[in-house]
Amino acid sequence: MAVEFGNIRIVLVETSHPGNIGAAARAMKNMFLEQLVLVSPKNFPDPEGKSKAMASGADDVLASVRIVDTLDEAIADCGFVVGASARLRAIPWPILHPRECAEQIASVSAEDKVALVFGREDRGLTNEELERCNALVHIPANPAYNSLNIAAAVQVLSYEINMAAFLAGEGEQPKAEFYDHPRATADEMEGLYQHFESALNKLGFYDPANPRQLMRRLRRLFNRAALDKMEVNILRGILKAAESGGKGRKNNINNG
Repeated sequence: MAVEFGNIRIVLVETSHPGNIGAAARAMKNMFLEQLVLVSPKNFPDPEGKSKAMASGADDVLASVRIVDTLDEAIADCGFVVGASARLRAIPWPILHPRECAEQIASVSAEDKVALVFGREDRGLTNEELERCNALVHIPANPAYNSLNIAAAVQVLSYEINMAAFLAGEGEQPKAEFYDHPRATADEMEGLYQHFESALNKLGFYDPANPRQLMRRLRRLFNRAALDKMEVNILRGILKAAESGGKGRKNNINNG
C-alpha cells in the first residue's frame, strides 16, 4: 500500500507568530508534505516577511496555504484526524505514540484524507477541538521541560510519517484496517453527533441543561471506532426510527 503524501495535511490553529508558520512549512517540505491549512492565524500573511524568512525556500508551501475560519472547515473532508496534545485529559482519549501515529496516518492516506492538527503556541487545542479528533498524539519529552515549539513538533511528526513511508517502500507495510466502505469524514461525524444529541434529547435520555459528559463519551466511542460512511448511515437510520417511535420505514441495507 503506497503512502499518499497528497492526502496528508498539517493544520495549525490560531498560530500567533508568522515565523512559526514559515518554520513549519520548511519542516513539512523536508519530509515531502505540502498541504498546510491555517485556522484563523493571528498574523498571516505577514507584511514583514518573517514567515518567508523562516521557510528558507519552502515558498511553494506558503504560497499554497489555505486559510479557514474554523477547525471544522479545515478537517471537514478528512476520514482520519489526529490532534497533537501535550496534556492528558480528564476523560482519557486514544493516545498514540508518534511512530504509531505515523504508521496509521501513512496507512489511511492511501485511500482517505488525513489531518494532523496542532494548537496554539501558548495553550494548544481546546477540549472541544480535541473532541473532533479520532486520536491524540503525544511526543515524549523531558517531563521537567516538555514544551516543544510548534514547528519542532511538526518536524518530529513529519519525520515519522516520512519514515513510515520509507519502511512501506522497503516492504514493511503499515498495518491496514479492513474497510468495505470509505471512512466517514469529519463533517459527516459532526452530523452524527448533532443527530445523537437531538434524538437523545427528544427521547428524554439527555438533558442539555445538565449534560455532564455524555456527548463527550459518545464522541470518544465513535472517534475511536473510526466509522465508515455506511455505519454512520445505519446509526442515523436507527436514530430516525427511534425519534418516530419505531414507525419509520425499514431500511434496505444488505447485511451481507
